[in-house]
Amino acid sequence: MRDVFQALDFSRIRSSLVERASSFMAQEALSSLEPQPSLEAALAQQATVAEALAYPYRLGGISDLRPALASARGGLRLDGPQLREAAGSLEAAVALKHELLEIGDYLRALAARIGEHTFFLRRIGECLDEAGNVRDQATPRLREIRRRVNPLREEIQERLQTLLDRHAEAIQERFITLRRDRYVIPVKASFQNRLPGIILDQSDSGLTVYIEPSSVVPLNNQLASLKLEEDAEVNRILFELSAILGGDEELDRTLQALVALDIARASANLAEDWKLSRPRLNQEGLYRLKAARHPLIKNPLSNDLELSPEQRILLLTGPNMGGKTALLKTLGLAVLMAQCGLFVAAEAAEIAFPDRLFVDIGDEQSIQESLSTFAAHLLRLKEVLENATPQSLVLIDELGSGTDPEEGASLSQAFIEGLLEQGVRGLITTHLSPLKAFAQDTPGVQNASMRFDLENLRPTYHLAVGAPGRSYALSIARRLGFPEGRVHRAEALLGPEGGRLERLLGSLEAEREKLRRERDLAEEVRRRAEGKEQVLQDQLLELEAQRQERLEAARLEAESIVQEAQNRIRSARERSKTEGQGQALQELLALRSKYQRPERPQSAPPGLQVGSSVNVPEYGGQGTIVELRGSEALVQMGAVRVSVPMTRLQPKEEAKPKPGASSRPKTKIGEELNLRGLTVEEALLAVDNYLEEAIATATTPVRLLHGKGTGALRNALRNALRRDKRVESFSDAIPYEGGHGVTVVYLRV
Repeated sequence: MRDVFQALDFSRIRSSLVERASSFMAQEALSSLEPQPSLEAALAQQATVAEALAYPYRLGGISDLRPALASARGGLRLDGPQLREAAGSLEAAVALKHELLEIGDYLRALAARIGEHTFFLRRIGECLDEAGNVRDQATPRLREIRRRVNPLREEIQERLQTLLDRHAEAIQERFITLRRDRYVIPVKASFQNRLPGIILDQSDSGLTVYIEPSSVVPLNNQLASLKLEEDAEVNRILFELSAILGGDEELDRTLQALVALDIARASANLAEDWKLSRPRLNQEGLYRLKAARHPLIKNPLSNDLELSPEQRILLLTGPNMGGKTALLKTLGLAVLMAQCGLFVAAEAAEIAFPDRLFVDIGDEQSIQESLSTFAAHLLRLKEVLENATPQSLVLIDELGSGTDPEEGASLSQAFIEGLLEQGVRGLITTHLSPLKAFAQDTPGVQNASMRFDLENLRPTYHLAVGAPGRSYALSIARRLGFPEGRVHRAEALLGPEGGRLERLLGSLEAEREKLRRERDLAEEVRRRAEGKEQVLQDQLLELEAQRQERLEAARLEAESIVQEAQNRIRSARERSKTEGQGQALQELLALRSKYQRPERPQSAPPGLQVGSSVNVPEYGGQGTIVELRGSEALVQMGAVRVSVPMTRLQPKEEAKPKPGASSRPKTKIGEELNLRGLTVEEALLAVDNYLEEAIATATTPVRLLHGKGTGALRNALRNALRRDKRVESFSDAIPYEGGHGVTVVYLRV
């Protein structure tokens, strides 16, 4: 099979898949990709690729766990970051599993093979932080060790800080550092005898020595002992986690499922990038490809190709460099890719699943066995005749070459007859003229050729089925000005049999040319239809451009309106500082009414008159009607009067006092007002109403919940509270009750 892959350049298909894989595990598997063992397996893989193409999932965050798993199963200890990386990959795998459990039958089946790894992931979360460091809470013993370490470290640093203060003249620099994992201080070398202790290091210049003072030696010893205990406990925890990973029985199935999902994703990406199509696989020996092209050739021409029980062998002839070998490889690669469960380079394809693919392409002499090109060629033909079955596919390039043409032709005809007797399918290229006549008269064999542009002396790379290819040697000689007498002599030497064949080929070519003209006419009709379609497309584009222009004009108009509104709001805000808030609010309300979307006409609530208490839902407050102005009412809301349409007012229901109840009003408002989400103007209006009601109900202190945010709302509220005579004082709430996000207001009640 390796020779087949090499002959068809299948390694380049593998490389293209490897480039599109996300994990090293899948890249390794794709680098040795081979056909599926059965038609059913190929169909299943093909269906998986189709689902991956329809649902573009991703495999990010999943690394190759096999080295870590091998170490863990070998009894080795993984470090914290390795375990954390393994947990991260498994968490990503579990997330992908739950994502794909609802996607398609084949992706769901692969996802179901991914384990949950609950115990390992839970223990990792309990024992390691995101960086892979062992948490204090990993075990009670580790928590106790580290609980003792921190106070001890602080005590050492306090003692050293005291020594730095006491012996300031002897200190080179005021800092505490570590040498050999012990706390030391930098001392001038000339003062080292004044400070008793152990010298653990010195600077490169020799001017500074790092001394562990005698008073902290016992503490450093105690700290070192605790660190040893800590290291031992950390190692024990890491060994435990490594053992859990190594003993996870679900891990092998998870890795296999991830590789399969990655391969399907890479195959889907290849199909999308190369515009491949899904082939229909069969066991009837049918090969039918529409607009097939070589996937590894840049800007290739496409051809239709068919092999069937009636047309089992296609004999392809024509001049050199005409595309015969490329067509042979096109079919071979399509079959190999389909057997692997991949999509193929064709608009549509029906491809049989051969039990074996025989390929003989190129000049491959066997130097080791001292075989000539022809001998190596014959050995391959012998292998085909001995092993091919009706389910096999044979691809042979330049059949009968490398020896005497007459003997080569006879051997080649005998070989093709053997293939026909065995029921084999095949595509064969040759230059031997006798085989053209043989194919013309033999059932099951079909002549085909690659077209040649005689006028321009170049191939067209288009396949023509039903007519053998001409050598064009004499025609090319005439076209190039070869002496006409010599051309006639060559025709005479060719003999009547050769002339008969050339006349037959000429007749077939004339018929083919007629069909080509008819096809060109149909193509012209199609182009005209496409031209009309393009006109309609242009008209649609023009209409879309007009729509975009109108949308842009509307956007600019909206921006102008917004800018005007913002300018008027800023102007009203400035005037409110000198003229009071009432007039500014009136102007803001008028501005709001101007740009507010008109509502359906509503009738005013009955019974509203001067002195009526009303709710104003639009502003979240209550007030009293002080004046009626046609369809609007002037409402007193705290210290502000606003003009509101009658239809937007609701009569306020007054609670009836119970017999014997005190006439003193009771508190009916909450002690906290939530202002989050309001603009500054809306918040100031709401606070004014709220404080008015708090004064009326003797509620103090009250809380204004404005949040921290940028501080703009908080500052605006506090500026208003400083000017409000109803406010005695205000302050931030205590930290656990809101801190800077809440202002507590004490009122004069």
